Amino acid sequence: MKDRNDIYKMVNDILVTMFEIDEDDISMDAHLYEDMDLDSIDAVDLVVKLREITGKKIDPEDFKQVRTVKDVVDAVEKITNT
Repeated sequence: MKDRNDIYKMVNDILVTMFEIDEDDISMDAHLYEDMDLDSIDAVDLVVKLREITGKKIDPEDFKQVRTVKDVVDAVEKITNT
């Protein structure tokens, strides 16, 4: 991952391919649960996929407060830069 744009693109691709979310519905401000109808199981699947892609251990605590796509990007950026 090079920068926030790369991370956003990766998250966007995951949301489209894994959860069949229309790309037009994805923005940094989009809420995972309210706007995209993801549930807690989907959130776990997202974390597992991010761990596979980044090769980094992801602490579930880092994702407890994640609500928007921006929150996911911020969390991944923090993980990959440590």
